Amino acid sequence: MHEHFDLILTLSGAFTAALILGYATHRLGLSPIVGYLLAGIAVGPNTPGFVADTKLANELSEVGVILLMFGVGLHFHLKDLLAVRRIAVPGALGQILVTSLVAGAVEMAFGGTAWAGIVFGLALSVASTVVLLRVLADAHDLHTPVGHIAVGWLVVEDLVTVLVLVMLPVLFRAESQGVGRIALSLGASVLKIGLLVAVMLYGGRRLVPWLLAQMAATRSRELFTLTVLVLALGIAVASAKLFGASMALGAFLAGMVVGQSDFSLRAAAEALPLRDAFAVLFFVSIGMLFQPAYFLAAPGFVLATLGLVLLLKPLVALVIVLALGYPLRCGLAVGVALGQIGEFSFILAEVGRELGILDDHATNTFVVAAIVSISVNPILYRLVDKIEDRAKRRPGLSRWLIDRRRVGASQPAAGAAVASDDSSPSATVYHAVVVGYGPVGRTVVPLLRENSVEPTIIELNLETVRQLRAAGIAAVYGDATRPESLKEAGIERAIVLVLSATNLHGGPEIIRLARELNPAVRVFARTNYLREMPGLKKAGADVTFADEGEVALSMIELLLRQLGATAEQIDRERDRIRNELFGGPLSAEPLLPAKPPDDAASADTPQA
Repeated sequence: MHEHFDLILTLSGAFTAALILGYATHRLGLSPIVGYLLAGIAVGPNTPGFVADTKLANELSEVGVILLMFGVGLHFHLKDLLAVRRIAVPGALGQILVTSLVAGAVEMAFGGTAWAGIVFGLALSVASTVVLLRVLADAHDLHTPVGHIAVGWLVVEDLVTVLVLVMLPVLFRAESQGVGRIALSLGASVLKIGLLVAVMLYGGRRLVPWLLAQMAATRSRELFTLTVLVLALGIAVASAKLFGASMALGAFLAGMVVGQSDFSLRAAAEALPLRDAFAVLFFVSIGMLFQPAYFLAAPGFVLATLGLVLLLKPLVALVIVLALGYPLRCGLAVGVALGQIGEFSFILAEVGRELGILDDHATNTFVVAAIVSISVNPILYRLVDKIEDRAKRRPGLSRWLIDRRRVGASQPAAGAAVASDDSSPSATVYHAVVVGYGPVGRTVVPLLRENSVEPTIIELNLETVRQLRAAGIAAVYGDATRPESLKEAGIERAIVLVLSATNLHGGPEIIRLARELNPAVRVFARTNYLREMPGLKKAGADVTFADEGEVALSMIELLLRQLGATAEQIDRERDRIRNELFGGPLSAEPLLPAKPPDDAASADTPQA
């Protein structure tokens, strides 16, 4: 009973501190990860006040590592990496090599071993996925070529780290066994890992989607979420027990298999809350290891580490990007975005600590470097354009650094139209998101397409999604109450969101999420009952429809016609009843922007 109380006390204390300090750092414009690390310091054994159970926190954080790796595999798409392979692969490998060598030399100069230098350098060379995506998204660079390069670069870093996590225990534990035994152990491990990869990529690609399909057919969210967790944790454990591989590699492969199926988006959405919760605990557990007195004991090592992260990494990336023929802004943006460390750095450091390679001094240094680099990274990224502008004004700087092809050109803003190759006004294509493809959705979608509005449908029926895709209509298999589904459907650039599904649960939540992602989007919402309309309007719906109200209007109109009423009488009575039922007439505001006067005569009349 006492152990259970300690567990609950540790969880509640860690999460409460993480919530308070994560919110505080977010309000200051910093990454919440900084708050989570500070929370770990606050509840750790080296600061006064409440002290959480370090052993329990570390054990629970292992689940966070597995789910983080599962998430990395889930979002790993080979085609995205291949699209930027000419810069991402040599760039990431070059930066890892240079940073690892210099950082390793620094570690050894301060009394570390050769193995400590290797692990320390590799850990510093990897950037945080969470921080990088957040910085790029806040700067509206995530979906630009700069964002694609930075993400591809990070994917290569993550893959290298996965390999290091797999091979490090094999190499280190075999070090004292001689060259022959090292080769034998290494060969056996590579064979086992190759077998694991083959089993997952060939057998898993058939079994895992089938299993997820069976669970999806039950229409039970709990069963589907439980299946995703069983796959992530179960495959991770099986990888360690049956193949001698790390649980991190098993989780990564499980994520890759699920990510290549039709269930990738829904799996990510369902597993995300648990992943985030345990990932928070992972960062808290890292912060608990920090010893405040250490900074005063070894300021030179800490400052040297900060210099490696904040100066060397961005500089190496900048040089590589420029050497590969890309413009100055691209090099600056990619370099600054990668100038921080995060989750993978700590995972590597934790493995090094477990193997006895790294000591507490290195762990404390990582915590300080992470807090500082994650805190200043968004601020530094905002200076990229100013640095480029100053470089332009320097007469001694060769213009080829700036005036080559503009890789970092910005993308259309949310809700903006995209012009096709046809220069006529009718060639302008807008975007819409439609939730549900029942009778209403099947009526709305063709009408939108005929009027230059290209819809993406969010649907929880997998067979319907497959049929839509086969017909050339964009469709997302997922739950619209999850922000990932809305983002995948393109809500950030949509001009209209149509909630057309029958018995749609969570309509107000969908509207609130859509408004957060795209405040300018128009929302047309359908519900079954009149009593549900105020909730939709309060959430931000522009136009609402209730099935029972529309049925009443249709019946009254038919009765009036059969009673011999004139068209004027029918219109007047319909408007009166609509005001009573819906609280006012329907919005007359046009959905599409008005065409320029010069084009009005030549443009086709909208069919809506």
